[in-house]
Amino acid sequence: MIYLRLGEAMANFTPVSGFLGGVLIGFAAALLLLANGRIAGISGIVGGLVLPKSGETGWRVMFVIGLLAGPLALIAARGAPFPVEIMAPLPVMAVAGLLVGFGTRMGGGCTSGHGVCGIARLSPRSIAATLVFMFSAIVTVWLTRHVFGGLVG
Repeated sequence: MIYLRLGEAMANFTPVSGFLGGVLIGFAAALLLLANGRIAGISGIVGGLVLPKSGETGWRVMFVIGLLAGPLALIAARGAPFPVEIMAPLPVMAVAGLLVGFGTRMGGGCTSGHGVCGIARLSPRSIAATLVFMFSAIVTVWLTRHVFGGLVG
């Protein structure tokens, strides 16, 4: 099993694949912006499928299919999925998912929209949002691991 823990993740540090993944994400975001004039923010793309505007559904569906096709292609090439153990109970994951959804609505976007696309466009709003995302993540991890003693995971 692969445990998603900091010590083990750092032992498997892979800068080349991380760099290549970042290049692909940046290329895809730039391509969507240049070809479609749209920001590659996942929450906005998926949210636009809930109440679609005329002519907006096709590219959004294709984008989501592409997000799903990548991992499926990796599983097919590898012959098996990566074993992952979820270390949080289902109710905690459900609450966390709802909080993330609420946060993306409140913050006017998600980490992909603000962090990848917004920072690349030097958007002050996106830079501020990304700093808040990162600070919140650091505090959350520190609290759950050091104050609450890992009760959540």
